[in-house]
Amino acid sequence: ARDYNLASGVMAMEWTVTLNTGTKAPAFGLGTFAWQSKPGEVAKVVDAALRAGYRSIDCAYAYGNEGEIGEALQKCFKEGVLKREELFITTKLWCTFHQREDVLSCCQESLKNLQLDYLDLYLVHTPIALKKEAKLPGYTQDDILGYDPDTVADTWKGMEDLVEKGLVRAIGVSNFTITKIERLLQTAKIVPAVNQVECHPYFQQPKLKEYCDWKGIVLEAYSPLGSPARPVIAAADPVVMEDPVIKELAAKYNATVGQICIAFALHRGLMVIPKTVNPARVVENLKSTELKLDAADMKRLIEVDKNLRLFRGEGFLAKGVTWEEAFDVEADEKFVIPK
Repeated sequence: ARDYNLASGVMAMEWTVTLNTGTKAPAFGLGTFAWQSKPGEVAKVVDAALRAGYRSIDCAYAYGNEGEIGEALQKCFKEGVLKREELFITTKLWCTFHQREDVLSCCQESLKNLQLDYLDLYLVHTPIALKKEAKLPGYTQDDILGYDPDTVADTWKGMEDLVEKGLVRAIGVSNFTITKIERLLQTAKIVPAVNQVECHPYFQQPKLKEYCDWKGIVLEAYSPLGSPARPVIAAADPVVMEDPVIKELAAKYNATVGQICIAFALHRGLMVIPKTVNPARVVENLKSTELKLDAADMKRLIEVDKNLRLFRGEGFLAKGVTWEEAFDVEADEKFVIPK
């Protein structure tokens, strides 16, 4: 019998992207945003993922589970499952640490919780800042400072300081638009290596992908399945997992709908980090790396795009700011990418 775990692990390693630092990073990894999980569940799933062949784990200070992820990492290192240098670890700076002098303390806390001495990739979680004293969870509307380009420029200097100190190998952003990256690049010494954003068959972000390609920034997809378990779901939102074209292709390739969505992201040259707290789903998602979608089917998948943003900044919008304004919808549409 074929060892699917091993085969998938080997295939997963074949999907790589090259960052602007020159580092080859795994294109496929595990997301760990598990807002409904019980204590210890994320540690179990990280353990299962590393043993199955995953070599990239995406974390965040805000997820509140870096401690148990650190325990799982140490266990796997000690048992010889893999070495630290074989693993690509990402985590993210939270919004209460956007002052340049606060960036280091957030990074150090994440390193301590993850029990690591460096990060492979450190991202600014969102361009939106919160007041320093804002609680997590439990911050209020009054705590939201919103987006200020000068603050972000200052935050980025703090991120660049971390590279200089050797605490992080690469730095990037998350939830940034073309407009916000353009503004950041006016002052940045280091071009972000990655921009991690919502990206799935119904929200493919082709223009942002083209822009990031032009700037040498890797686009990374969170919610590649359309986040069926997201905290806020509008009744009118169509469901990616129920799309007839994707279902038809799943049958053709003897795969699940989720596997087609993940394989689609990989074939587009994205980094992709599907999350799960189900150890069986860990292996199922990993098998996406074995799929080879043909050009005609890629075209069909590209055509299902609805330009439908499912995460509309709930909980991050400052008073009086619409999600369209927060995500620079109009400005990004007008932006011209040189041919």
